[in-house]
Amino acid sequence: MKLRVILGLAAALMGTAAPNTFTGVITDTMCGARHGMMKDQPDDQCIRICVKGSSEYALFDGNAVLKLSDQKSAANFSARRVKVTGTYNEKTKTIKVVSIEPIVQGENK
Repeated sequence: MKLRVILGLAAALMGTAAPNTFTGVITDTMCGARHGMMKDQPDDQCIRICVKGSSEYALFDGNAVLKLSDQKSAANFSARRVKVTGTYNEKTKTIKVVSIEPIVQGENK
């Protein structure tokens, strides 16, 4: 809680937006919500294979695929439901990631 207040104040002083929390599933920018291209592979493997190509890790929030600035952290959560804290850039459709945390089954959104 204290960290969010500090981050919010720092962002206000710097003239940037305070971080928000986004929930969804870690995916890739090519497949988005559906991973049908590699029928014999589970979703997490499909995502990893696509990212080795020209795709990037992203968050699918149920409506849109949002690119993630932190590709290294996102790699740990392929096909998992997560909470991403960061700021969203409408122009680039990218979340500048502060943190990524898994959502534990049964946890509220």
